[in-house]
Amino acid sequence: MSTVHESKHPLVAHKLSRLRDKNTEPKKFRELVREIAGLLAYEATADLQTMEVEIETPLEKMKAQELKEKIGLVPILRAGLGMVEGIWELMPSAEVWHIGLYRDEKTLKPVEYYNKLPVDPRVSVCLILDPMLATGGSATATAGILKRWGVKKIKYVGLIGAPEGIKAMQTAHADIDIYLAGIDDHLNEHAYIVPGLGDAGDRQFGTG
Repeated sequence: MSTVHESKHPLVAHKLSRLRDKNTEPKKFRELVREIAGLLAYEATADLQTMEVEIETPLEKMKAQELKEKIGLVPILRAGLGMVEGIWELMPSAEVWHIGLYRDEKTLKPVEYYNKLPVDPRVSVCLILDPMLATGGSATATAGILKRWGVKKIKYVGLIGAPEGIKAMQTAHADIDIYLAGIDDHLNEHAYIVPGLGDAGDRQFGTG
């Protein structure tokens, strides 16, 4: 069974509180999404493999470490877009691939409308980026797409998760660890996370 990592970092808790506040305007909301994403990525990448290289400091040559694994960021359109910049600041060489999914409001099932993945994966590790793990439909569908594409190591990075979404993800993909800033109580009748923060896409782009 995959492991669920709920961040205990004080900075994450502080920024998440401001993110939830209904009075936080889109500009500040986007900044907070970017900042939290970077902090979560720091935690999610703690087990990345490195390799030894030789470098020269201003004083002498030495053995140092650099990343061995190539990283791919897979934001689920559109809400996941806001998380990319925060992680790119830490890993500017990471490749970004977009997958577009929307939730059918009647069935609550994900519908794929955009996928521009190349024929073969050029990365060894993919981070699925999506702010809200609600029903888990989009996350599980994206993970399935990436596995069929050939990625062997996948992690999910999100802001808030509901027990229902976490269970769905663990049931469908028991090998994918989940990294969240917070875990909330439940989903309401419209499949929104409660207490949550509303619609992450609308609040980022001012379309609510």
